[in-house]
Amino acid sequence: MKQNRPVLVLLSGGQDSTTCLYWAKHYFETVVAIGFAYGQKHIAEIAQAQKIASDARVEYNLLNCTGLLEGSSLVEHWRDHNSSHEQNPALPASFTPGRNMLFLTLAASFAFNYGIRDIVTGVCQTDYSGYPDCRRDFIDQMEHTLSYAVDPAYTMSILEAAADDKKHMNPTFSIHTPLMKLTKAETWKLANELGCLKVVIDDSMTDYNGDQTKNEWGMGVNNNPATELRVKGFYEAKQKGWLRPMIEPVEGF
Repeated sequence: MKQNRPVLVLLSGGQDSTTCLYWAKHYFETVVAIGFAYGQKHIAEIAQAQKIASDARVEYNLLNCTGLLEGSSLVEHWRDHNSSHEQNPALPASFTPGRNMLFLTLAASFAFNYGIRDIVTGVCQTDYSGYPDCRRDFIDQMEHTLSYAVDPAYTMSILEAAADDKKHMNPTFSIHTPLMKLTKAETWKLANELGCLKVVIDDSMTDYNGDQTKNEWGMGVNNNPATELRVKGFYEAKQKGWLRPMIEPVEGF
């Protein structure tokens, strides 16, 4: 049953956010999308996000954040996507410090002004590139921080609650992460179940270099971590029979 309230989806134009857009369309009556231009090398994803939203009949809003983020191979073209981050070798070069924190903050600001309290993002801690800001504990902290920032009543309720009760408080914003515990193969499976598999293959842009070469699994060249995850997940899902054409959605979708 659909929720009779609006939801805001962070739509980059990639595989994960596209799947999340259709997840939101399945579970919410009104869906709005938001994207960010931050100087990303794969800027082609913005045009894809606009097309995906238009075809899905979803309002798309683009915010310009160019110049606010740096220190990543996604915004500094001389960096190698396949190397380690110079500030922390445990992180990939594509890690963009503060990106998800900034995007969720801007999304919450936008959402609050339009009476939206539900936000959807495609972060995942199962098949991901080692980004610490893709984990559910980070999202939980952002839920509470953003709620503190906009709701005096929530702030007071937290301050007055006993320590054991604080974890049970309902934040003002709910950040939904439908892909959080899914492997990339399972994300492909979910796209098929939601009826957006063709959209993901034909229109979504995951390739960190913005390459639009057409393949069985979509656009790109398998020479960067994001595309590698996409390709590996596609063929795993295909081998398991999860991508067979579906006449009717599976139960629950």
